[in-house]
Amino acid sequence: MPARPTVDAPPRPREIQLEVTAACNLRCRMCLVRYRPPVNRVAGSMSFETFRTVVDDLPELERVTLQGLGEPLLNPDLVAMVRYASARGIRVGFNTNGLLLTPERAEDLVAAGVDWLHVSVDGARRDTYAYIRGRDERERVARNVASLVAVKRRLGMDRPRLSIVFVAMRENFDELPDLVRDTAAWGVPTLRVQNLAHDFSDTDPDGDYAAIRAFTSSQALWAGDAHVRDTFDEARAVAEIVGVDLRLPEVEEPPAPRAEGTPGCGWPWTSAYLTHDARVQPCCMVMGADRAVLGEVHGPGGFERVWRSAPYDEFRAALLGDTPPEVCRGCSMYRGVF
Repeated sequence: MPARPTVDAPPRPREIQLEVTAACNLRCRMCLVRYRPPVNRVAGSMSFETFRTVVDDLPELERVTLQGLGEPLLNPDLVAMVRYASARGIRVGFNTNGLLLTPERAEDLVAAGVDWLHVSVDGARRDTYAYIRGRDERERVARNVASLVAVKRRLGMDRPRLSIVFVAMRENFDELPDLVRDTAAWGVPTLRVQNLAHDFSDTDPDGDYAAIRAFTSSQALWAGDAHVRDTFDEARAVAEIVGVDLRLPEVEEPPAPRAEGTPGCGWPWTSAYLTHDARVQPCCMVMGADRAVLGEVHGPGGFERVWRSAPYDEFRAALLGDTPPEVCRGCSMYRGVF
């Protein structure tokens, strides 16, 4: 993205995020999947044909994230998608809850050329994990992570690059030092800690998003808290001892609104997000297939038509102004605390 972006459509993106499925085998409390219905009523999967059309239309692609609201390993074409992108020199990876990451599936993914893999673990204790994720499966995930590390070692591969991802909330943040220890024990080099992605403050308090809006309001760590800071400091100290690369978010008050002409986010200039049914949205942080839809991809050339469309230009223009699109205002990335 140029230092001072303009409203005009930039060159086609070099990275893109594709929701390969909206289906999931968990019902996490911070995710819209838990609140169906009425939010996100349809849980389908992207076809390999749609995936191939999008990738072929963007020859400049360098990175593809196969990730949306669902669990990517539920798409039966996932390994083929990884192989197709990797064969074109594209770095491809995804987040997973790890339940389906069996040794056999791990070996298939490594052979297909997956570049990076993030496994979500939101608690160091079984009861915390079960409360947040809706199922008592933490030990299964731990076994699968360890088996993937073993597969890589057996095959002599340095890819995929592995990370554990932890969504920090009031419910679980005090378990972070123990999760750092677990990450090291599993043989994973990196632990990425994230804040909740969105507060849904742009939605109707009594509408479809009311339940998740209430949950995020009660669980967010944005406001700066001595206990949170002390826990993060302890986690840093443990990480240094056990050799884990710990990535922590900000937990202080979010920064002031951006000045006009200085966007808080570069997504609409550098990347895009496609739902499983090929609707184009500015980013994954929109969190909801009914929000900020900028167009749909139909056939070859479909993405570029949307990328250079009036709705996209209008969205970019709003993001450059001092009053960003409503959907951006509650976003942790825009606010600088993700």
